[in-house]
Amino acid sequence: MALVTLNQLFATDYAGAVCGFDFINLETAKAIIAGAEELGAPVILMVTEGGVKYAGLDYIAAIGKVAAENGRIPVALHLDHCTDFNLIVQAIKAGFTSVMIDASHLPFTENLQLTKEVVRVAHAAGVSVEAELGRIGGKEDHIQVKKAEELMTDPEEAVAFVAATEVDCLAVAIGTSHGIYKGEPNLNLGLLQKLKSVLDLPLVLHGGSGLPPALVRKAVEMGIRKFNIWTELAIAQTDTIRTVLKERPELYDPRPLFKPAIEAMKEVVKSKILLTQTGRSPD
Repeated sequence: MALVTLNQLFATDYAGAVCGFDFINLETAKAIIAGAEELGAPVILMVTEGGVKYAGLDYIAAIGKVAAENGRIPVALHLDHCTDFNLIVQAIKAGFTSVMIDASHLPFTENLQLTKEVVRVAHAAGVSVEAELGRIGGKEDHIQVKKAEELMTDPEEAVAFVAATEVDCLAVAIGTSHGIYKGEPNLNLGLLQKLKSVLDLPLVLHGGSGLPPALVRKAVEMGIRKFNIWTELAIAQTDTIRTVLKERPELYDPRPLFKPAIEAMKEVVKSKILLTQTGRSPD
């Protein structure tokens, strides 16, 4: 199948949130696609600015395209948490079907203006756009938001922002955090309910790794349509490689390391997809 946009994914009758998984290499992408295909679920292959710097834009775009073309499920290729307008333009030219402009560190007006410009360029190329309003805590590659800098999404600002930018989906700050949670996550579900009631577009939840299943289910039931995961994939890959090396220190061929790592990541992918599908048991 050819790559699809986020808008095309959101327009399907898929029940629940579509999962977006960050990938950095062939192994991560294979695990994501394999897990999603086993469940017959659409999926979003995402790459951050850090992932682009690590793998190279053309390499990572090629992996995404091949994964979609050889797969049996709808796949979107998404540039995640990008602060660089020029990189967004390059990603669109490279074949990405969705981009996220993260200007949440800027004042409201500047965030709005930059997002509006990204929407103008992306929509002209038939590419979907995600933006962020409020500040989600934790660390995502080069973006680090300290606890004191976190800022919940304001519903009135969100309405004005969406109307002015015509963005396709919005990442909201309701208490999640990137990376590993320190302490028990506490989501403001009342705020999510308010945002859903005043906004007529898909809402995105970042910081999905480590959230208690009951909270995830509740957030999806209340209107989250895109659910982002990376840290749990990274941990599954790294922990598996550590285990194999401990058990087989004589190894020099990396393939026996990567094969079980792919399987471990695939299980994470399947568990998150099952968790975020409404009407389907995660057990």
